[in-house]
Amino acid sequence: MSDAAPPSINLSPSPHHARRDISASAVAAGLVAVLVSFGGTAVLMVQAGHAAGLDAARIGSWIGSLSLVLGLGGAFYSLRTGLPVVMAWSTPGAALLVTALAGVPFNEAVGAFVLAAGLTLACGLFGWIDPILRRIPGEVAAAMLAGVLLNFGMGIFSNINKQPALVLAMCAAYLLCRRWAPRYAVLVVMAVAVAMAAGMGLMQVDQLDWRLTEFVWTTPAFSAQAAVSLGIPLFVVAMASQNLPGLAILQAAGYRPPASRLVAATGLLGLVAAPFGAHSVTMGAISAAICTGPEAHPDPGKRYIAAATYGVSYVALSIVAGAVAVFFQALPAALLAALAGLALLGTIMGGMAAAMANPQRREAALITLLATASGFSFWGIGSAFWGLAAGLLAHTAFEYKRARAGA
Repeated sequence: MSDAAPPSINLSPSPHHARRDISASAVAAGLVAVLVSFGGTAVLMVQAGHAAGLDAARIGSWIGSLSLVLGLGGAFYSLRTGLPVVMAWSTPGAALLVTALAGVPFNEAVGAFVLAAGLTLACGLFGWIDPILRRIPGEVAAAMLAGVLLNFGMGIFSNINKQPALVLAMCAAYLLCRRWAPRYAVLVVMAVAVAMAAGMGLMQVDQLDWRLTEFVWTTPAFSAQAAVSLGIPLFVVAMASQNLPGLAILQAAGYRPPASRLVAATGLLGLVAAPFGAHSVTMGAISAAICTGPEAHPDPGKRYIAAATYGVSYVALSIVAGAVAVFFQALPAALLAALAGLALLGTIMGGMAAAMANPQRREAALITLLATASGFSFWGIGSAFWGLAAGLLAHTAFEYKRARAGA
């Protein structure tokens, strides 16, 4: 099938220009991406660690090692290439581990983490990812992006009844800044939200223990049971729910990522961090959407600063990872949800516009958007993958029908 690709973006690949390209909006987008990604998944990893009977040191090592390698990897690649490369941990994988880790010796679980990372590395080294990404039409990728983010946008309004004063103040700050200082809107909203939450007594941080992260080595042990129950499911879920959608989000934003090389990098970083408890390093999806959207910078070639800020912030978080996880548990859920939604409004709008731009592909794009936004999950794989699969199936059927009609 011949798919018209969206226009390529001229990047600024010279790392020595990074200082000149720094902007408040890009830094704010990177920090918001950290708040959204860390705030949601770190809690899951703490729960999974408790279910597995791990002590505080090993849970801190798990979160800290992941934070360190994904932060270093993303920041290095972003500054070196000018691409806004956002790496993340596997949120669906962490959710899987909440129940799957119970009863599995942790050294065997670490062996399963090594297996999952090795399979990811092999996929990248053998170049299996680029051909898949090239077959995804731009409209379908944009619709998947809009579908993934739609619930975040609606989360602004669904959280008003939970914390009306807080969320409405954030909305008012956003509207005022979009009118008078659009590049600083997200930064101002974040400052207003934290200040109001602290002033209203919604942040309980007096019990935090800011001890440094201990990186605890666990020698991997390999067993067939752990490989089947943990290793292979972690690999499949990370690839389908994060790597492919994350790469598609970069593509929908107009970038041309070296897909196989990036996936190989996540696999290699996962191998390095696995003995310290890291379950999976992947490409970011939601966090990538925040860093590659127009709110980060009007010039797409300067949005890599947002991704670099995200990476550097994760490196800093790795030093006190366990305490930071507890801190994020203290933040109001309504604050994180509304902040994510407001930060993603521009990206949602851009995804929908690109998805519906071509009349001949609107139906396939609409199917992708609806399936992705539905939240449907099967075999532990989230709706982003199934929406992409449904859109590609519809696109293939409609293209075949048009080809037959024109023959």
